[in-house]
Amino acid sequence: MRHREFWLLVDEVLGSAHGRALVRELVLPRLDDRTPEQALDAGVEPRDVWHALCDELDIPDPQRWGDDRHRQAPPSRR
Repeated sequence: MRHREFWLLVDEVLGSAHGRALVRELVLPRLDDRTPEQALDAGVEPRDVWHALCDELDIPDPQRWGDDRHRQAPPSRR
């Protein structure tokens, strides 16, 4: 997953205003108590940040990938 794909999913799945606020403000233990934005800036893979954010928000796997049925879901690295 590229950064561009991460931001497209944030907008599509979470809503642009709400999703971007969560990326800036929500501190996630799985990201070493950083926000998703801080984790991305620190070089954490966008897919790992996306999975951590979706897990924290209890977003079911089928809904994580938006409306594009051809979009490949990147595997989580746990």
